[in-house]
Amino acid sequence: MNRTERTATLRRIAKERILVLDGSWGVMFQREGLEEEDFRRGHFEDHDHPLKGDNDILCLTRPDLVTKLHDAYFGAGADISETNTFNATSISQADYALEGSVRDINLAAARLGREAADRWTAAEPHKPRFLAGAVGPLNRTLSISPDVNDPGARGVTFDQVYDAYREQVLALHEGGVDLFLVETVFDTLNAKAAIKAILDLEDDGLEPLPIWISGTITDRSGRTLSGQTVEAFWNSVRHAKPFAVGFNCALGAELMRPHIAELSRLADTLVSAYPNAGLPNAFGQYDETPEETGHFIEEWAESGIVNIVGGCCGTTPDHIRHIAEEVSGLPPRQPPERPTALRLSGLEPFELA
Repeated sequence: MNRTERTATLRRIAKERILVLDGSWGVMFQREGLEEEDFRRGHFEDHDHPLKGDNDILCLTRPDLVTKLHDAYFGAGADISETNTFNATSISQADYALEGSVRDINLAAARLGREAADRWTAAEPHKPRFLAGAVGPLNRTLSISPDVNDPGARGVTFDQVYDAYREQVLALHEGGVDLFLVETVFDTLNAKAAIKAILDLEDDGLEPLPIWISGTITDRSGRTLSGQTVEAFWNSVRHAKPFAVGFNCALGAELMRPHIAELSRLADTLVSAYPNAGLPNAFGQYDETPEETGHFIEEWAESGIVNIVGGCCGTTPDHIRHIAEEVSGLPPRQPPERPTALRLSGLEPFELA
């Protein structure tokens, strides 16, 4: 299938059944016991900054591990796997003095994921696999001051954020992703810069791809870090006409459920959810078992509030296997038809009927 055919197939399947996303990449890399040399091999031996922990560059230095993880998640039942590009922007890579390697990282990540998805699709044509270009948050925010004594201060401008995301999404598009996943959104203004960068690709004559937007409710307040409620967040991004919208990270499934239910009531598109494996323990590790995570998400599916499910921090291929088994055969959520109205947002939503 070419990319146009894959996109049409993805949209068709999403109407027929609940789709499954992959799980955590970070926890799986940690299990490999990687050392500094793994992050330098063949590319950065003479680089003058420490690189251990920069998982995105493993697309260049340890592509075997990246392919291994795509295969593990596809083998566990995932329909969609993400590129290993969560921090692959010039702004985030500046922490490692690798701004100049961003294009190479994203191209390599997309090509590795494309090869894996195509190989699994060829082996199991009844279950096609898809590749989502992962567009993560930044280590800087447009909505929050880095200086408590100067509320108006900003560490970055909108144009800088836009340019960083544009470089990333251009390379991901060229590498062959099927859709873009703007994920772990804690600052909606950052996300809007990413969305604009993606939408502008069509103006450059590139094939438009589906956009999936996933925010993060940071705590029990029910708000993103930049202060928006669930409904305000949806009102802020619905102009992009996303293929899917949802939440991931920060919370486990039990605490995330009410926010997913609220979004399910509001959004006239697909709703996604990929929670952490519970909340981290005192050692920063996740204790929720694959069976427990699968049970929570099975209830969401039975309640008709999700279209795409998966896992975030702490989840493994075993978690994804249980999730896929639990939602198999259950019907996907049907997006509601909401009356036309003027809907705006700041931190709170505003609707003028």
